[in-house]
Amino acid sequence: MGLLNRCSRTEAPTLKDRTYEHGAKVISGKPVTLGHGYSTLAWIPEEQGSWALPLCHERITSFETPITRAAFQLKQVCKHLEARPITLWDSEYGCAKFVNIISDIKADKLIRIRPNRCVWGQPKHEPNKMGRPKKHGHKMKLSEPTTWGVPIESIKINDPTWGTVEIQRWSQFHFYHSADHPMEIILIQRKGKGLSKKAAKPMWLAWIGEEELSLEELWKHYLRRFGIEHWNRFVKQRLHWTLPKLGTTDKGQRWSDLMPILTWQLWLAREIIEDNPLPWQKPQSSEKLTPGRVAQSFSGVLATIGTPTKSPKPRGKSPGWIPGKKRNKKPRYPIVKKTVTRQKKEKKEKKEAA
Repeated sequence: MGLLNRCSRTEAPTLKDRTYEHGAKVISGKPVTLGHGYSTLAWIPEEQGSWALPLCHERITSFETPITRAAFQLKQVCKHLEARPITLWDSEYGCAKFVNIISDIKADKLIRIRPNRCVWGQPKHEPNKMGRPKKHGHKMKLSEPTTWGVPIESIKINDPTWGTVEIQRWSQFHFYHSADHPMEIILIQRKGKGLSKKAAKPMWLAWIGEEELSLEELWKHYLRRFGIEHWNRFVKQRLHWTLPKLGTTDKGQRWSDLMPILTWQLWLAREIIEDNPLPWQKPQSSEKLTPGRVAQSFSGVLATIGTPTKSPKPRGKSPGWIPGKKRNKKPRYPIVKKTVTRQKKEKKEKKEAA
């Protein structure tokens, strides 16, 4: 399960390798912020609940993209797995480039696709036609229902939480630049009266895998992806991941390395923790303690096991700055803007005409 995180550092001109990242603030009319991007790969250990255990939590450098970093992390993790895992990805990774990069990794992929994407079907076989065979067939534009065609499977589910859910499946489709990697397209829609515009929006998924799963299983699997969203909020609000304003990228990465360690400590200690709710909180059973409840009661474990460190000793007063020593300002670094160079059509047409 992959997640793209952002650590905002808008007022840190001496911090190296800052890039433009998507954020809540608006800069120059766009919802971007300045800071560092982080790629997180986590394991969801339970079928229900809000636990997500991070396996990799690394900074995305200015010469990388979220896609290349996530593909590298997935390849490193799958080396140590005996079984073929099912990986879940957000719409940030729903493109041909990501599908091509992870094609040789032994893992099943369930990827969300943006609703304005287009996918192509397999071309019809024409044995008597000369020349190179076609790579693309019927074009399916996800935002236009008239181009969808007839699904190979369709079901309706009455879920106590989500209400009536309709799921449809199309097979043998691909992105334009990944024709060699077919995938199944899945549409999930909530039906019923009284739904908000956000709840009524369709959700598109792409399934690439060897295991044959039913539509209900695929939908239930992707719902578990939101566990990593809970972890993202938990490390920012409870573990204070973005609170320290560290001066170098190395210090920021070392601080970020503590977040997976702290999460795993809470997970391993959940069985010996006694719930200690606040007066306005409802008690939870020991089998269903959330990460926040475990962190809230973790002080009792620390008081019991103690600490191997010694108490600090006084060192006296600091001598202060040496008189006459030159003070040097910290170097300031420019903001790195990741761009994709595309050739303009007018220049291209002039070159072809010449």
